[in-house]
Amino acid sequence: MDLTLSPEHEALRATVEDFARKEVAPVIGELYERGEFPYEIVAKMGAMGLFGLPFDESYGGMGGDYFALCLALEELARVDSSVAITLEAGVSLGSMPIYRFGTDEQKREWLPALTAGERLGAFGLTEPGGGSDAGATRTTARLDGDEWVINGSKAFITNSGTDITSVVTVTALTGDADATGRREISAIMVPAGTPGFRVSKKYSKVGWSASDTRELFFDDCRVPAANLLGERGRGYAQFLSILDEGRVAIAALSVGLAQGCVDESVRYAHDRVAFGNPIGSYQSIQFKIADMEARAHTARLAYYAAAAKMLAGEPFKKEAAIAKLVASNAAMDNARDATQVFGGYGFMNEYPVGRFYRDAKILEIGEGTSEVQRMLIARQLGL
Repeated sequence: MDLTLSPEHEALRATVEDFARKEVAPVIGELYERGEFPYEIVAKMGAMGLFGLPFDESYGGMGGDYFALCLALEELARVDSSVAITLEAGVSLGSMPIYRFGTDEQKREWLPALTAGERLGAFGLTEPGGGSDAGATRTTARLDGDEWVINGSKAFITNSGTDITSVVTVTALTGDADATGRREISAIMVPAGTPGFRVSKKYSKVGWSASDTRELFFDDCRVPAANLLGERGRGYAQFLSILDEGRVAIAALSVGLAQGCVDESVRYAHDRVAFGNPIGSYQSIQFKIADMEARAHTARLAYYAAAAKMLAGEPFKKEAAIAKLVASNAAMDNARDATQVFGGYGFMNEYPVGRFYRDAKILEIGEGTSEVQRMLIARQLGL
């Protein structure tokens, strides 16, 4: 497998790297501390075309591929994960279900603003009592004439309550279980501001403090029957396929955080003097940073391999799960080690590694826990 990036992919990677260093790094610390959503950064990413990377030009996209999105996520997450997850969720969870399963009319109505980054979309799958058991949906939607009437709630939904959120797609029970016990779960698009659709205040989170995450409530919320996304009864299955792609993207984001820990630790090891010498001259620090680099490198190979299979149209469920598992572990381990390299300064929010440490844990949970990834890998092995 040739791991050399194409000239187009390398140009994109370098452009996003430069953007992250010059536009994100100088301001994200204060935004993170205040728990403030980075509207100006999102607008700039939209102008760069990042929200449209894997979409056809006919819907306002850039005509690129999913690997291009992954490269952008890695470079953003080397500096900050709140910005990276805003892009990842906006594309893979907000826009991609509409792109994959929407009618042409739905695509033309919603995608141009989403791919331009002028608006954000979200996907409501997880429920307060669900977690990893996302198929245990309790939210309901019944047809009343030519409208769906939705009741229920969703939890931990990214990009769902910003000033520029335009639509949230939710999974809901739309009928009784069939003879085999399979429950009819469908996906329905709910425009922001629809009566009966209420968004809670932002969660107080351990990390990703500059991203938007909320609980959603539906109380006799009515939307047109035409807002059904994809085939009735296939909403859960549709979203599982979206999650396979999303796991590759989260793996790329995790690699970015892991590599950012290496970047900061190498810089600090040159500058910090202890016992008369830069700490980078001591083998204990050298070996710790060497292990960090090895983790980041290995995790990058894992998501490159998964992306290659995905773009080739081959089955990639196992490879996506492996990439997500390996990369999230690398992010968590590197964040812990980087904090140790920095010592007391690593515990201060003014240093990036403090943010990295707070942001890393969710990568082992969001879009499928590490336990779910192991379960998927085992299933693909026939166990």
